[in-house]
Amino acid sequence: MGPDVPLLNEYKQEFFWKRFPQTVLGGPRFKLGYCAPPYVYVNQAVLFLTPWLFGGIGTLLCQLQLLQELHAAVLSGILMFGAAAGVQGLALYAARRSGTVERLGAPNILADEEEVEFTHCVSPETVRFIAPGKRFGLNVVLHTVLAGVLCGFGTWYVFLGRLTALYGSIGVSLVVFVLSWVTLCIAEYSLIVNTATETATFQAQDTYEITPLTRPLYIFIFITVDLAERFSGPVPEFQLASQVLHVLFLFLPLLWALGILPPLDALLLWGMEQVLVFGFGGSPMSSNLRLLLMFGISVAVAVCNYFIPSTLGVVLFSISTGFLLSLDLSQVSPLCRGSRATFGDRGFRRGASPPPPSSSFGWNLSCRELLLYLSLLLVGMAEAGLLHHFLGSAQSQSLVAGPQAPVSYLLLILFCLCWALREVQGAYVFGGVFLNPLYPKGMSNVQTFKQRNRGLYFAAAIRRILLNLVSPFAMIAFLSMDKSLQLLHRASLSVGFTRAFRVVWQHSEDALLQMVVVVLVRLAAGNNTLPGWDNLGTGVQLLLVGLLIDRLAQFLAKLKFTLTVLVTSWTEKKQRRQSAGTLLAVNASLCPLLLAVVTLSALLSAPLLPLFTLPIFLVGFPRPQRSWPGPVGTACPCPDSIFYQQMSGSLASALRMAFARGSLGSLAPGSHFLGRFQDRMVWIMILERGYGYCTVNIKGLELQETSCHTVEARRVDEVFEAAFERPERLGLTQGFNLHWGNALTPCAALAVRVYSDARNVLSGIIDSHDNLRKLQDDFLKALVWLLLRYCVQSRKSQSSHLAQTACNQPAEAVMVESNMSSLRFRQDSSSLTSFGDWSDEDDLFGPQPARRTVALVTAEAQPGHTALQTGASLPGSVEMDSLFENMALSALQPLQPLGLGIGIGMPAVDKGRTPEVFRESPGSIPHLNFSCPQSEVFNLPTGWRTAPLLPSRLLQLRSLFPEDWFRFTLGRFGPIAQGETTEDMTKALKEDEALKELHAQVTLSCLISLGAESAFTSPSYVYRLYCGDVPWTEGLDWISSSKELYQLALRAFRFSFKLLFDQASLGPMESPEELFSTLEEYERDWYIGLVTEKGWHDSVLQEKPFLFSLGHDLAMGTYTGRVLSLQEQLVQVGRLNGEGVRGQWANLSWELLYATNDDEERYSIQAHPFMLRNLTVQAADPPLGYPIYSSAPLHFPCL
Repeated sequence: MGPDVPLLNEYKQEFFWKRFPQTVLGGPRFKLGYCAPPYVYVNQAVLFLTPWLFGGIGTLLCQLQLLQELHAAVLSGILMFGAAAGVQGLALYAARRSGTVERLGAPNILADEEEVEFTHCVSPETVRFIAPGKRFGLNVVLHTVLAGVLCGFGTWYVFLGRLTALYGSIGVSLVVFVLSWVTLCIAEYSLIVNTATETATFQAQDTYEITPLTRPLYIFIFITVDLAERFSGPVPEFQLASQVLHVLFLFLPLLWALGILPPLDALLLWGMEQVLVFGFGGSPMSSNLRLLLMFGISVAVAVCNYFIPSTLGVVLFSISTGFLLSLDLSQVSPLCRGSRATFGDRGFRRGASPPPPSSSFGWNLSCRELLLYLSLLLVGMAEAGLLHHFLGSAQSQSLVAGPQAPVSYLLLILFCLCWALREVQGAYVFGGVFLNPLYPKGMSNVQTFKQRNRGLYFAAAIRRILLNLVSPFAMIAFLSMDKSLQLLHRASLSVGFTRAFRVVWQHSEDALLQMVVVVLVRLAAGNNTLPGWDNLGTGVQLLLVGLLIDRLAQFLAKLKFTLTVLVTSWTEKKQRRQSAGTLLAVNASLCPLLLAVVTLSALLSAPLLPLFTLPIFLVGFPRPQRSWPGPVGTACPCPDSIFYQQMSGSLASALRMAFARGSLGSLAPGSHFLGRFQDRMVWIMILERGYGYCTVNIKGLELQETSCHTVEARRVDEVFEAAFERPERLGLTQGFNLHWGNALTPCAALAVRVYSDARNVLSGIIDSHDNLRKLQDDFLKALVWLLLRYCVQSRKSQSSHLAQTACNQPAEAVMVESNMSSLRFRQDSSSLTSFGDWSDEDDLFGPQPARRTVALVTAEAQPGHTALQTGASLPGSVEMDSLFENMALSALQPLQPLGLGIGIGMPAVDKGRTPEVFRESPGSIPHLNFSCPQSEVFNLPTGWRTAPLLPSRLLQLRSLFPEDWFRFTLGRFGPIAQGETTEDMTKALKEDEALKELHAQVTLSCLISLGAESAFTSPSYVYRLYCGDVPWTEGLDWISSSKELYQLALRAFRFSFKLLFDQASLGPMESPEELFSTLEEYERDWYIGLVTEKGWHDSVLQEKPFLFSLGHDLAMGTYTGRVLSLQEQLVQVGRLNGEGVRGQWANLSWELLYATNDDEERYSIQAHPFMLRNLTVQAADPPLGYPIYSSAPLHFPCL
């Protein structure tokens, strides 16, 4: 797609220009797209101006001094209440007349496009079009009352006398009066008549009708300030605020239209998060419930601090609560329930690789962790109590001479050491500008990388001790001796020190920086006093410094994002639109305005929204750091999701160490990281951060790369190669980060247990006649090995609990019962593999009704037979469905003379002997006389030697049976089955002809039943057999009657193909010992099957060391082999510009939820090598994004 792809297609453009005026005016629809009678527009205009009419009546009566201001406002409110009740009554009447319940469900976006046939001005259709009504009866009452209250207070707020007193000018008062009533009319219309879609949309659906309350809420905030100024007396600050807010009141419609003011839910969550972080020293939370609980607890702690009379009590209480609240309190719940589930297990319940063992510190709350936490708490409280008691009141006016001086210099030293030791841990230093010469070069080998990194590991260990153990106690000492603690019984100081003593633990690194800034300010002032600064107290100073540092960091990140969008809109040819030059000129001429927009978004901690990702910047509405309202962990899963699911546990362990060492830089909730390994992209977002723990969300992006995905993935690889694959000696220019302007800054490489994916084209292997001729021999050897192993496993099972369930039933009864249905087989099948995974009975189209087959109908007709096996539907088998659905044709009496009975197209079977298909009675099978008593262990089930094959056919193929291999394998399995055996016993086993003939008969019967009695000549036939799509043969029904035998035969064929693949690649097997060990390795360490099978999925999650699959590329006409190898690999991780991510997500939310621009080829989703636009859109939470995997919040320790 070119750069000039339309931002909105023609249909969406028309839709947008009809919706946007409705949003600006609060709900009236004056642009419909079709002809409507004039009264439709007149009715809407009258309803829009009704609040102004009632407010004007009250204002006129007040100006004529017929009523006082309060009484006039009450009158206006009552009139508006009556009008609102009338509108709601009409809406309810129209809904009942039309008999529709459309408003009871979710709002339909397409309703705006439906043409309405109007009959007259108050017809039900007209009323429903203008005032659709409310979905809930409670909202009808609430909104109606609120409309009256809003009109009454609004009238009082904009009285001409009040405005004249504020501004001292009649002309200014009239202008403010008129424009203020426009704002009030917009809010009233959206509340009571029809609610417009807001540009500031947080939730995809407004289930509880919260949107109509948004605009009235902001008006009430303005009115509240005015009321405070009226009743507080002559306070200059209040009067100035009231003057400014009355002017700002006029611009509320513009702020609503631009989407700067957040909806109620986003405002509440954002406000609680900001107060929790900057007011109480907490952290953003991973869920809304955790945020609400933590906010409530933090408020209670601050209130308690305010009322504690003793400063020593305040210090001890603040330290203890700050330390406890900075821990991961979710650990307490399993401990209280007595659950044995560990700390790390909660995030890995979705099948990810298991967390580290419980012996790893911090993963579960055990006695060891409790002892450490208790020791830290007691030492901190003892230190603070002693220092405050003996030195708290001895504070000198000068920092240099007071008892805080040594601690202040210690803090400076600690900060420099921690900063330097953290910088050398990453690939780049000084904000990603210069390459780190100490970071290991080359990423060829994990062990080599770890060895080269040992020096950095030692430096990281020193940093962890300084940051987690030394720094908190140094900061506690600094705070405990502060003189402003004596003035704690002021609200600001109480909140400030509550925050200060908590942030010491919650964000030790940030708290250290904040205290260093405060110390530097005091050292710079020297003996001079700073009245405005010193009177704030240390707690409030730290609060303001923390807020300033955060906003400054946001400003710099937003400014970098702004420059990236501006510069690349021209320098990148594929991003250069025809309007690029014009937009650059406008931004250059309005540079102060652009800086003001960036500054405002930083001050509000709101995303900087690039409209359509063009250099048109708006201030997005403030929202929580997580950016999305839904719970963490929603995704759009697909078969490739299992690879992310498997690696998430190991990745979390690697991230834990990287966070502790500082390899990924300074961590803060809201930080985003991108990991890259082969074709996998991992998106990591930090949700929470506390003392000794971190909570992250891991997302996996799609593996089937689109063209846009490929372009950005290639640039990601280039950025990582420049950082990690650099030469040993760097030149002057090579020491710089040439990709500094990119949104991605490489940080570190992490060792993660992950599957390496290798794909090979099998041309020259699967179509080689020499290889195919050997395939038959390998199949027979593999089947012999599996049959003998099956006997050994059965022997072991009989000595376990399985023997207890089968001891009361004959062997034949167990066999028949186990084969009664394919469903039961799939549930109870052996753990070796799952036949149901590659049978046609997989529930691809849902469960199929059980079909009454020919044999079953015949069995029902004979007395004494009530149950019969109904084998699984196998590839190649044919069943004829009649018009009578589940009734077989042979059961219909009129059709029996036509020959539609048992065995159409099948070999003839004697019906008189048994109703079972191809099954002889046990008495007709000759008894086997083994010459060795131990041979009974390797006896096979009786039904396995009842193949309906002529003895002459088996005799013709008798030479194919590998007798030498059989004796060798028997000699290896014999001691395993019997325990300690002598050489004579082993020799007797090998010379038992009856045992050999038994296995030869079963093996050759399976060979014929799979159609493999002749040498393989066709790759397509090999592929069909590998997939389980067995063509019909005369023995197929027999082998399918025993699911275990069928399972073993197909597994043997897959093993033989893997042997073919290995021997073609590595050379032939040189000895039987090598072949035996290879088959053992296949059984133990490999899953050999198909990608689409459930067994493949389960093996990945169980971390089977190796997986092999055979595939067929229909487009290329080639066969492919895929090998997955589980091993420790280096996953390259880089930090993303968090403000760039938030800005693009804000645009995505606006573009899809408001402009409904869901075009898959829209401009804002096209590849952008610098902004990584396509990857960022993918990583958004559904329904706007489409990550194929998203973990639940993963809590892990990082001490």
